[in-house]
Amino acid sequence: MFDNLPTPKTAVIAIGGNSLIEDKQHATTQHQWDAVRKTAEHVAQLIKSGWQVVITHGNGPQVGFILRRNELAAHEVHQTPLDLIGADTQGAIGYMLQQTLDNALRAEGVNKSVITLITQTLVDPHDPAFDRPSKPIGSFLTDDQAQQFESEGWNIMEDAGRGWRRTVPSPKPLEIVELGAIRSMVRRGYVMITCGGGGIPVYRNDRGELRSLNAVIDKDLASSLLAAKLGADLFIISTGVEKVALNFNTPLQQNLDRMSLVQALEYMAAGEFAEGSMKPKMQAVINFLQMGGPQALITNPKNLSKAIAGETGTWITPI
Repeated sequence: MFDNLPTPKTAVIAIGGNSLIEDKQHATTQHQWDAVRKTAEHVAQLIKSGWQVVITHGNGPQVGFILRRNELAAHEVHQTPLDLIGADTQGAIGYMLQQTLDNALRAEGVNKSVITLITQTLVDPHDPAFDRPSKPIGSFLTDDQAQQFESEGWNIMEDAGRGWRRTVPSPKPLEIVELGAIRSMVRRGYVMITCGGGGIPVYRNDRGELRSLNAVIDKDLASSLLAAKLGADLFIISTGVEKVALNFNTPLQQNLDRMSLVQALEYMAAGEFAEGSMKPKMQAVINFLQMGGPQALITNPKNLSKAIAGETGTWITPI
C-alpha cells in the first residue's frame, strides 16, 4: 500500500567522485570526510526545502586508490577484481554520505532516514565498448610500468598528455537491476544513496543468472537512466564548476545560465565540451531530457541551494 502514497517532487543528484576529494595532494581519509561532510550539508538544505532526494556518486579516484594498494600488496595478498572494487567503493562512499547526511539533517531538524544500496547495472555483453577499452582507471604509469601491465593483459592508453594509464571497457547502461527496490524506498520517504560509480556492470547468462564484467559504467549516464526511470522532476549533476561554459578555460569563455535541448545538441556537435570532463555530463543530461525528463541542472556543491533558487548554475530544459 505504501507504493500508492503521493511522492514529493524528486531530484536525482549525481555527485562526482573527484568533488569528494577537495585537495588532490592530500587525499587522506580525513580530507575525504571533510569534503563529504560539506557536500552533505548542501544536500540537506535541498531536502529541508521539500525535495525527495536520490543521491548517486562517482568513485574514480577511490577505485584508483584501491588498485594502487593492490599493486603495492601483490606479493602478500590476492588481487581484488574490478567488480568487488566497485562494491567496496559503493559501500565506503555510501557510508560516508549516509553518516554525514544523517548528521546534517538532524542539525536542520529534519527527520529522514538515509539508506545506501549496493547497485548493479545491466549492460549488453556484446556492447562495442568491449572491443574498444577506453575508460582510464588507476594511477598514472611510467613507461616500464605500462609495459609490465600490458604484458599482463591490460589495455594501456596515453591519457590527455599526462601519462600512461590502464583502460577498461565502459558499456552503455541499459537497466538498473535494483530499480524496483529504489523506487519503493523513495516512495516510502527514504533518502537513497545508490548507483555508486555507475553501478557494478553485470549481464544475464543463458540461464538468466547475473554475472559481472570487467568494466566500468559512466556514473552520469547511469544516473540519468535512473532519474528517467524514477520519473524524477529534476536531474542534478554536482560537479567542479558553477556553470557550464562555452570556450571553457579560454579568454572567450562564456558561462551559460540556460540552454534548450536543441542548443545542447548543437554545442555537443560543435565539440564545445571536453571528453572525460563536461561532455559525458552533457550527454547524460541530453539522455534524461530525451527520455522525457522535464529539467536538469549542472552546478557545483556549494552553490546547490542558490542554483535551485534560480540564482546560478546552468539549467537545461526540453525547449
